Amino acid sequence: MTTFDKDRELLRRAIALAASARSHGNHPFGALLTNDQGEVIAEAENTVVTERDITGHAETNLVRIAWSRYPEAVLAKATLYTSTEPCAMCSGAIYWAGIPRVVYGLPETALAAMTGDDPNNPTLVLSSELVLNSGKRKVEVVGPLLVEEAAKVHAGFWNPEA
Repeated sequence: MTTFDKDRELLRRAIALAASARSHGNHPFGALLTNDQGEVIAEAENTVVTERDITGHAETNLVRIAWSRYPEAVLAKATLYTSTEPCAMCSGAIYWAGIPRVVYGLPETALAAMTGDDPNNPTLVLSSELVLNSGKRKVEVVGPLLVEEAAKVHAGFWNPEA
């Protein structure tokens, strides 16, 4: 299996986690982390609604889990897969955790178009690549990939009365 095929397979798992988050009453975002062998070592869903924590995005939840379980040496060789491009806050958490590679599905610009003026997602339309690569360490950013699949989990969620 090529790296591209593996990335797509793992990204589909992150999209499934986003669907799970939605089914649990949260915003539809999911993320997972793999080690340098490509094995999934942690998974997380968005928990903003159920945990009443505005910082409970899938990626920040994942970083908290990973940072508590694994040494920096493991994270320095990890890849984070996420259903939607990380927001500025999540990109910062990924950067500070030392995770060197991010693969995402739906781009932030497409999410912003879907959410419109929904007050539940006052998104910052800011490229994760810009945030992740504004510091002293470089982060490889791969995406958008599987955009149509990643968008499906958001269908009908934002601005439902519109």
